[in-house]
Amino acid sequence: INAAGGLNGVKFKFDMKDDKATAQDATTGYNSLLEAGMQISLGSVTTDSCDAFGASAVEDNVFFMTPSASAAKVIEGRDNGFRVCFGDPDQGTLAADDLAKNYKNIGVIYNTSDTYSTGVFDAFKAEMDAKGVTFKAATFDAENNKDFSTQIEQLKDCDVIFLPMYYQEGSLICKAATAKGCKADLVGTDGFDGIADLIDSKTVTNKVKYITPFDADSKDATVSKFVTAYKAKYNALPDQFAADAYDAVYAVFNAMKKTGVNNVKVDPTALGTAMAKAITASDFSYDGVTGKMTWEASGACNKVPVIVELG
Repeated sequence: INAAGGLNGVKFKFDMKDDKATAQDATTGYNSLLEAGMQISLGSVTTDSCDAFGASAVEDNVFFMTPSASAAKVIEGRDNGFRVCFGDPDQGTLAADDLAKNYKNIGVIYNTSDTYSTGVFDAFKAEMDAKGVTFKAATFDAENNKDFSTQIEQLKDCDVIFLPMYYQEGSLICKAATAKGCKADLVGTDGFDGIADLIDSKTVTNKVKYITPFDADSKDATVSKFVTAYKAKYNALPDQFAADAYDAVYAVFNAMKKTGVNNVKVDPTALGTAMAKAITASDFSYDGVTGKMTWEASGACNKVPVIVELG
């Protein structure tokens, strides 16, 4: 963006603080950034830290667009809070619709100590209950997240097991399923992006797939260009988190252009109001590497998910 002249000749400065995935450090980081002149933000990466960031930002009406904090509370009731990623309820509902349509004997394993996992599960359960579809559930928590043989044994006869969690624990469950002779399909959420690096065809023979806004193997020209540039810079494939962050920057940039702001000293409170109006306008959308996006007044992002199947 800066190489292309910035916004009306004004270059951008990017500053960041490490919130260590804690609410306290996110609040400290927010105050530090605001004192340093922050006018607009990408918020924070994880739910609890971004919720704390958002609580501070709403007082100053600083516009933020989080790439990856997916819990409902992050943007709920905050006119200045937006996101690029799917919300937890979105993924739970999408998974319930897909599994209820394609499977009969359904199981789910979720992490009772994780906001992301429970948020997706709650929406999944609500949608399944609304459909009148029964399923079996097994749980774990942060203190018991290394051996999943008990959970797999409980769900061994299922046709499919839904796994709303991040890829680290997901990979262990996938390995346990194969080791236990469980033949179920294993379906994850966007937190599964990265699991391909932790499993292989020898350790996992089950079909593994997950809901995501981004597929690095897509032949779409926009995606291919991004993947090529990312690999050249970092010598690695971008995952969904990198893609959502990339789109967050460009969505903010394009909405800023729509506001007509051209003052390097623009007041962040005024900019926050202008940004919320611009990004929710009926004629605003952004075509990014995670798809075509529009935003609701609630701050939620609308875009079509893809299903990535490993193999």
